[in-house]
Amino acid sequence: MGWLGKIIGGTIGFAFGGPLGAIAGAAFGHAFDSAKNGIEPQTEGNRLTSYENHQLTFFVAAFSMLAKIAGTDGAISKEEVNATEKFMLYDLNLDPESRQVAMKIFHTAVDSPESFQDFAAQFYLMFQSQPQLLELMIDILFRVSVADGILSKGEETLILSSAKIFRFSDDRYLQIKTRYIRDVEKYYATLGVTPADSEETIKKQYRKLVSEFHPDKIISKGLPDEFVKFAQDKFRQIQEAYEAVKKEKGFR
Repeated sequence: MGWLGKIIGGTIGFAFGGPLGAIAGAAFGHAFDSAKNGIEPQTEGNRLTSYENHQLTFFVAAFSMLAKIAGTDGAISKEEVNATEKFMLYDLNLDPESRQVAMKIFHTAVDSPESFQDFAAQFYLMFQSQPQLLELMIDILFRVSVADGILSKGEETLILSSAKIFRFSDDRYLQIKTRYIRDVEKYYATLGVTPADSEETIKKQYRKLVSEFHPDKIISKGLPDEFVKFAQDKFRQIQEAYEAVKKEKGFR
């Protein structure tokens, strides 16, 4: 569990400011350093490392943003909470203690004065040089939002706002969205190509994605261990999409 175990055990603290720092401080019961954005420099021996702080940021941001999406249409329903819990259990394989912490972050964020956009903006400041992690976050938001089979207007409005904060183009956003709605072109969308693209273009894009989204590379950029399974699933989606496109296009 790494950093999460250290915090739960009370053996280490963190210097974590901004809107997400407020959520982390309340959820973990730690004092946190007041700062406008991001992570403050590590000055004490019992602080998390910079890498661990990146993992903490991702973890807190994911469940804080999911909480705001769940509450976008008013009171949070039992179904929305269940969808988040299923994501923790089946997509992330969180153990009971980790799920308890994640739900504490979720419920803390629901009642917080900070907005979804506040959380997204701080997340972007931390990971703007790591587009793979930005894309993974949008993937997560879609995955949980459509768990009930419906993407509501309110949910999509918030997800779209995060895509704009992350500096994603409209085309890129639509490619990600298409992965989570039933569409005959979803495999092309997963690869970021179109049926009109050449074999060479499709192969080049596939090799690029394999390089960028290989789980080992993603993990090295600060993805929490608890999200590794999700990253692995995304990598498999890329491979499955490529096999489907190859079959349809008739190339090796």
